[in-house]
Amino acid sequence: MNNFNFHELAKKHGFKEKNVKTILNKSKKNRGVFLGDYSLNPYLGCSFDCKYCYINGSKYAGSTKSFYIKFNALNILKNQLKRKSKIGERGIILFGSATDPYIDIEKELFLTRDLLKIANRFRFPIHLVTKSDLVLRDIDLFKKINKNGLLPKDIEKLDSKVIITFSFSTLDEKVAKIFEPNAPNINRRLKAIKKLKDEEFLVGVSLMPLLPFISDSYESIDKIISIFSDIEVDYVFGGSLTLFGERDNDSKTKYYKILNENFPKFVEPTKNIFKEKEYPNISYQNNIYKNLENVCRKYNIKNSII
Repeated sequence: MNNFNFHELAKKHGFKEKNVKTILNKSKKNRGVFLGDYSLNPYLGCSFDCKYCYINGSKYAGSTKSFYIKFNALNILKNQLKRKSKIGERGIILFGSATDPYIDIEKELFLTRDLLKIANRFRFPIHLVTKSDLVLRDIDLFKKINKNGLLPKDIEKLDSKVIITFSFSTLDEKVAKIFEPNAPNINRRLKAIKKLKDEEFLVGVSLMPLLPFISDSYESIDKIISIFSDIEVDYVFGGSLTLFGERDNDSKTKYYKILNENFPKFVEPTKNIFKEKEYPNISYQNNIYKNLENVCRKYNIKNSII
């Protein structure tokens, strides 16, 4: 990567540069729903500005008023994967656990693409989570990773070294524009899914979060998953909203501001299921999971990647 172009693009898009000690973070728990052994985020702070994003105000990133490019990410990843390869350590790299890897600056910077090249060089499988159809740009790399990647032995049955998950909270374009103002629209995401399925990749959907009283009813979930069934996604999983922080840029503050402006009748019901906590009550969460499981079964879609 040309350092001059890097600096100029960062300045052009209003990003700051950040040197990091590590780019690949080992998952502390079991792989979980995203099947990530490691997480990797090329950027800190997301220009899509989703109002419900759990990162804002959470312990994971604080209040992300500034956007950062991890300037030394390529060298750091190369060194980390080289060490892991030498000792035979393998795992799935999850791109986008905190920040979408295909935000607008990626169109010009190619940082995610260059990181994918390194993953392919060292034969590491990947899982990308995104809202962007820019992911289609890297189909050539995905084919190489699918051919060359080595899965951990305990999940070799997966038989796919590339997993691509598209993130949605609704399929209503008007609602999406309110809560995800800078993200690629719903139609673009659906078309990207179709294209990737045509290329025979493992592609699914994350409904995280479903929005309380807006997209979380059984009827809403059924309508959403019926559309995903039509385009033959491989899996759908989802979860409930989380709200963190009290500052202006924190998710809790931003979310309730949007509700007050656009859906005032849902403010008090939403507060009632949260009860001043960061997560909705267990009964509400369990109902979400039950509805997702039942609707997926109805349409014969897996409720998890494996």
